[in-house]
Amino acid sequence: MGYAVVLGEALVDLLDSECAGVPVYRQAIGGGPLNVAVGIARLGGAVQFVGSLGDDALAKRIRTFLTTAGVGLAGAVTAAAPTTLAVATFSGTEPDFRFYGEPPSYALLTPEDLDPALVEGADVLYCGSIVLLAPTTLAAARRAWSLTPRLRVFDPNVRPRLLSGPAALAGLRRVVAEFAASAHLVKLSAADAALLYPGEPVESVAAYLRELGAGTVVVTLGAAGAVVAAAGADPVRVPAPKVAAVDATGAGDSVLAALVADLLVEGEPTEPAGWDERVAFALRVAGLVCERPGGAIAMPTRAEVAERFTS
Repeated sequence: MGYAVVLGEALVDLLDSECAGVPVYRQAIGGGPLNVAVGIARLGGAVQFVGSLGDDALAKRIRTFLTTAGVGLAGAVTAAAPTTLAVATFSGTEPDFRFYGEPPSYALLTPEDLDPALVEGADVLYCGSIVLLAPTTLAAARRAWSLTPRLRVFDPNVRPRLLSGPAALAGLRRVVAEFAASAHLVKLSAADAALLYPGEPVESVAAYLRELGAGTVVVTLGAAGAVVAAAGADPVRVPAPKVAAVDATGAGDSVLAALVADLLVEGEPTEPAGWDERVAFALRVAGLVCERPGGAIAMPTRAEVAERFTS
């Protein structure tokens, strides 16, 4: 089995919580791509994180956390900036993020920082999330994308708070089309789809991204499961297991982590039904994540998933 490279952001989440009846913020290491990297490692995959980290104590905690989780840091660089904070408040189980820190510590990776051998040697490359909104890190992602001879995975992971207006949204829509056109797998959420393509049913969005060139598209629907659009088949809905959700932070990231972990083991499915089975497993992973508090620390092992969802 080879390894995956995950290019994106790592930061610290401050999650709205309560202690002894007093509002507090609970610190959690996060960032969508970081969650994906940790999820891959927890599911038994070899993975390297590529991105820029700050130069403060919080960045040291991120490095220690990733190393302990089994995520390689050969492609991580240190930037002269404090670690970005993502302050999350909740409506139900869904977090709403606002980002603090200038310049953003996650947006300082340059194309020259990339190790071509590390990227070229990967069996799977993931790019996406909020690094797409910064010109420098977007350029780095484009270079990594061009270096990859194997499987490319893309997730826009849109954060509306970071979009300054209609022009920024239009620019992001162009970037999404660019990466989707040559991706083997695109994963996005129903919220991403609604923001990028307002008024379009999720099945239509999945079909559109496939028409652009994406091999397979998975749109997550929260408790309703996911839509899967694979080559040679109409989009289908895969149901999610029923769980007692307490925190949806990182659930979508865990779906992608599970899909990448399986790509490392078995490559791409040869039939559409194979994608349906993999997405069903990924939704079980996400269900277990939702039953635990906190993003990256909630990522389960395969044994834990099997134990929780015994048939």
